[in-house]
Amino acid sequence: MQVHPELVPFLPSLPLSSANPYEDIEATRDGFRALLAARPADRSGVRSERYDIPRGDGSALTVEVYRPQDGADGSPEGAETGSPRGLLPAVLHFHGGGYAIGRSLPGQDRTALALCRELPAVTIAVEYRLAPEHRYPAGVEDCHLALEWTAKRAAELGIDPERIAITGKSAGGGLSAAVALMARDRGGPAIAYQSMCVPDVDDRVGQEPADAGSVAASGPGADLRAASRRTVRLAWEHYLPEGTAADAYAAAARATDLSGLPPAYVLVCDLDALRDTGLAYARRLMDAGVPVTVRNVPGAWHGFEMYAPETRVAKEMTAHWTGHLREALYPGTE
Repeated sequence: MQVHPELVPFLPSLPLSSANPYEDIEATRDGFRALLAARPADRSGVRSERYDIPRGDGSALTVEVYRPQDGADGSPEGAETGSPRGLLPAVLHFHGGGYAIGRSLPGQDRTALALCRELPAVTIAVEYRLAPEHRYPAGVEDCHLALEWTAKRAAELGIDPERIAITGKSAGGGLSAAVALMARDRGGPAIAYQSMCVPDVDDRVGQEPADAGSVAASGPGADLRAASRRTVRLAWEHYLPEGTAADAYAAAARATDLSGLPPAYVLVCDLDALRDTGLAYARRLMDAGVPVTVRNVPGAWHGFEMYAPETRVAKEMTAHWTGHLREALYPGTE
């Protein structure tokens, strides 16, 4: 791999992805929760509250709503938003983790906490149902339900309904793309911006012949570290119902029409098995007339920032995608 020089020292810490995390999914989730518990998130300047949203079958979807403690009105100095004072934009965060893990501990969603402080915004972390116990469409229906709930309760939550964005990494990026399609097709709620980082939008990753873009056997993601094609394939095998082909709400790249979607941000990493399908999706959005910003991180692998958060390349990547999200929610500001 042509690894970024800053990231070479971190390669030895990468786990090989030869094991099947789905063989004992509860053990995999326990291991992830243990890692989170060992490094508690910084909750300074943020308060949060949990809500249960009723589903049609009587069960409940849990979301955690993060908001700045200082009661900031959400308008950076000099911003001309046209919104009533006191209203903040909202960002729904769909976590990653192969549609099966990745859920944060209560009140500990690092991305939601950072966005809440830095944008600022009311940030909603969505605890959608996980595969393989709950296969598609459970997860994406939960995410759309959370969007509906947020829009309906905008006044109560102090949210500007015209500034609601969605974001996610990896599987969360795929869910963001799918929710944008679902909201368009179902007549709402309106989404101001979709921000997708290393998104998993195509169930055909790694299939041969190359019917899913330009992924080749010797290309990005062939190394058995971080997210290889094998782990991506396993995620799709456990997310989709057995014997069921993916549709557009499962894998957004399957959509035949991408017109009428909200402005988008797509971030990919050079050494990621999801790079080519992410770029292909961004190009199709452009071709459909959707405003798109694209960023490729050279020499970086899927999730590299978790291993090397203090490197310049990781900080620049984070500043880039959060900066574009801020600009979308606070037009005209730096």
